[in-house]
Amino acid sequence: MLLKRLGLATLLSFSVVGCTTAPNTLAINTTQKIIQYERSKSDLTTQSFTLSSGDKIVYAENGNVAGEPLLLVHGFGGNKDNFTRIARQLENYNLIIPDLLGFGDSSKPMAADYHSEAQATRLHELLQAKGLASSIHVGGNSMGGAISVAYAAKYPKEVKSLWLIDSAGFWSAGVPKSLESATLENNPLLVDKKEDFYAMYDFVMSKPPYIPKSVKAVFAQERIANKALESKILAQIVEDNVEQRAKVITEYNIPTLVVWGEEDKVIKPETVTLIKEIIPQSQVITMPKIGHVPMIEAVKDTANDYKAFREGLKN
Repeated sequence: MLLKRLGLATLLSFSVVGCTTAPNTLAINTTQKIIQYERSKSDLTTQSFTLSSGDKIVYAENGNVAGEPLLLVHGFGGNKDNFTRIARQLENYNLIIPDLLGFGDSSKPMAADYHSEAQATRLHELLQAKGLASSIHVGGNSMGGAISVAYAAKYPKEVKSLWLIDSAGFWSAGVPKSLESATLENNPLLVDKKEDFYAMYDFVMSKPPYIPKSVKAVFAQERIANKALESKILAQIVEDNVEQRAKVITEYNIPTLVVWGEEDKVIKPETVTLIKEIIPQSQVITMPKIGHVPMIEAVKDTANDYKAFREGLKN
């Protein structure tokens, strides 16, 4: 009953999950059981793949191997479980949802390159190993959107469509007022203590799903433990402009759906105008009263918009 009552709405935050240290063992065990329950409910199993670099990529995949493959890429501070709930609404596709290097259960090498093209190259290696690289649909949120753009620009003949959800990397649009004074030492996206996580949770979402503080504390521990690496990754993100690479998407006329929460405090909603200028064939949907992670805040609406977009490709 506890699992059903809490549900995935209790779990899917902008934060990573799956941490191994927290003040309360019961909270850790309960959180892990709920996570596994929700993955199972979404027909997701986790697997791992060793890259040529020797680093490990952990990913979730659903059982619909006959469906068209859809790669979903999480944002900064996130992991594969950011897409677990919406995965139920996208069951007609063969979903591949990785933990990016540096996050979740994947390897976290301090010296690695975390720019969007390097991450895209790793994802391509994974998809090649699975035999799915030659024809793939790609979607990403925030940092994952920038990586999706880099992926499509690097492998344009292999990408059938692109789904950008509050995408990072289009920095000419400027930063929102909420982040104008942010630095790498003082940034609402980085977590030093559990109270930072509580604040970050409300900062990134306009409609945050309820999570008990005991569960938030579990999530917070992973972010705290990973802060040094996350600071390095964030520094690379803010210098990683993908606008020039996005022009390749226009050149190859890759169908693109752009989704944006109108209450996004992390990346300016006005960014959609810039993306539309660079990728004129893109379809743009803005979502009222939604923040930076629509696939968590408005699961059904976000999924339905994407499915309608995919149906439109058939026509």
